[in-house]
Amino acid sequence: MVGRGPPHYIDGPFVSNPSHMRFTPEFLDELRARLPVSEVVGKRVKLKKAGREWKGLSPFQQEKTPSFFVNDQKQAWFDFSSGLNGNIFDFLMKTEGVTFPEAVERLAAMAGVPLPAVTPDAARHEQHRRTLHDVMELATKFFADTLASRHGAKARGYLADRAITPATQLQFRMGYAPPDRFALKEHLGAQGISTEDMVEAGLLVAGEDKPVPFDRFRDRVMFPITDPRGRVIAFGGRALEKDVPAKYLNSPETALFHKGDNLYNLFTARQAAHDGAQLIVVEGYVDVIAMVTSGFPGAVAPLGTALTENQLALLWKMVDEPILCFDGDRAGQKAAYRAADIALPNLKPGKSLRFALLPEGQDPDDLARTGGRGAIEEVISVARPLADMIWSREIEGGNFATPERRAALEARIGELTNGIRDEVVRRYYRQDLQERLQRTFAPEGGRGGYGKGGYGRGNFGGGRGGESPRPFAPRGPAQGGRFAPKGAVVPGISRGPYQAASPQLANSPIMRGQRSAISRREALILQSLINHPWLLHDHLEEVAALELAHPEAHKLRAAIIAAFANDHHHSPDEEEQAEKMRSDLEAGGFSQVLQRVENAVTTQAVWGVRVGAAREDVLSTWRQLVALHQKTHALLREKKDAEAALAEDTSEANLAWLQDIQARMAEADGTEALIEGFGELSGRFQRNV
Repeated sequence: MVGRGPPHYIDGPFVSNPSHMRFTPEFLDELRARLPVSEVVGKRVKLKKAGREWKGLSPFQQEKTPSFFVNDQKQAWFDFSSGLNGNIFDFLMKTEGVTFPEAVERLAAMAGVPLPAVTPDAARHEQHRRTLHDVMELATKFFADTLASRHGAKARGYLADRAITPATQLQFRMGYAPPDRFALKEHLGAQGISTEDMVEAGLLVAGEDKPVPFDRFRDRVMFPITDPRGRVIAFGGRALEKDVPAKYLNSPETALFHKGDNLYNLFTARQAAHDGAQLIVVEGYVDVIAMVTSGFPGAVAPLGTALTENQLALLWKMVDEPILCFDGDRAGQKAAYRAADIALPNLKPGKSLRFALLPEGQDPDDLARTGGRGAIEEVISVARPLADMIWSREIEGGNFATPERRAALEARIGELTNGIRDEVVRRYYRQDLQERLQRTFAPEGGRGGYGKGGYGRGNFGGGRGGESPRPFAPRGPAQGGRFAPKGAVVPGISRGPYQAASPQLANSPIMRGQRSAISRREALILQSLINHPWLLHDHLEEVAALELAHPEAHKLRAAIIAAFANDHHHSPDEEEQAEKMRSDLEAGGFSQVLQRVENAVTTQAVWGVRVGAAREDVLSTWRQLVALHQKTHALLREKKDAEAALAEDTSEANLAWLQDIQARMAEADGTEALIEGFGELSGRFQRNV
């Protein structure tokens, strides 16, 4: 290993392949003799001769004056800026992030020395693997050549539509499998490759019910999958026709490929992560390519499965806290939760995950094309810790109105933390989640609820003396005051369909327009609740279920519900209720948001939201606002479905569907103006006359 002090040599047993190969001191000495240190180092560091030594700029530190020296006689290198030194094996391990066996294999290839095999069986196995690697390399070249030929025009068109340039296609060695059933089989057969080897490499489909093996991949854009050394071991194929059983098809398990043990783009990402790039896990091949071309070379993806324990171990070998970046829809959220469940038992001190959820309806490819690197950076910059994801999932949409339900939540959290194998991490998770329970459920002033030193000491009530407590709602935003900590999730309130991942993202270029400011209708809804808190008596569930697009509207709604639950808004004087609600919200740090809500709507035009409006007018306006809001969001969801269908099939029927939805949305926008007609009982009619 690399360290301070004199250079040293690495010997001993290391696992290189399933045969548990051992590199003898004699074999390592032969590599050192054949490869001068200056030759190995010179491939990465620009060296100049300095007497008997070579010198150059440190590959480990930023410097202007060379302090990195190489001495071929001593078979060593020295870096005085960082204090590191070592031999040729150390250098590859340190600069490329590879294991010792991999370093030996690379240097052996550079020196042209065959790797030793422990037994004849191991030698035969290794030779067979080399044969399969050769087969996969030939197949990769065939697919790439076909993509570049006249037969690949349709595939090139698809890639152009996805903004994947020819240069990127070359970088990722992409290709095209023609639709013929025997195209690859005949091509490889003409080069002396046996049908058996093609089957074993996963390139042909064979079986008792298939007397003649045929090509597995047909009429698909091909994504080569490599091992940690950059050798092609499998393929992913994206269908170009929509009526095929599988949109994406991966190679089967083979002697080379085990999909749960590898990651797409692992070879490149490992080096990038070693050089300081963020390691980001996305969901698919095209997402990885979009991330890399946007300036995130440490992007990887699972291979057609949810993240596995072995893949998680691979990630943790590269960095301590990889970022999992999932689509912001329900499926993406479920994938994040599955990954959290896999990670939790395997946590070690310093090893964890962070989660970045994209805006709903967008994947990394969409985000890269619409907002570029800046938009992705904003999503990544607000990635949430694993503990946040666990907590959010457990309370999402929950109803904790009774002690029994809160006890059940505590029990579930206890089960989760008990599953953490590492004792130290387990203890800190228990402490963290206990504090979250206390913050969320302890009544104001700290009476009852969760006491210091453990879960569930005292009662969860908030009632005074023998009074029945008010219907429970968790506290909303502002630590130390009436509201829960900023960013707390309020049970019972669902995430809106267009909610941004963060306030920063909400103000980013890709969110401008419908998401950069609180919409007029959402402002009207919020102002109705602020000026008429009594609406929450009969409409609490309806309010909690409303889909709000803007994150500030989402948070303000949570704070309104929490303030209402604190028993301050039940005065018979409605103007006093409104004044107290506004005072509580300002005390909770919402003054600027309240101002933005007021700026988003001309309250004089909508009488039903004003303080002092007649109850009948308030209710009429509220019903119209909610009905229109729900209709609009249903249309938005339908519009996304129609756009997806049109992207898959540009038929007249799909185009007509989309146009019909757009017409209905325009009609709904026109209906919104009718809301201003309500207010006759409040004096609107007489004043207009």
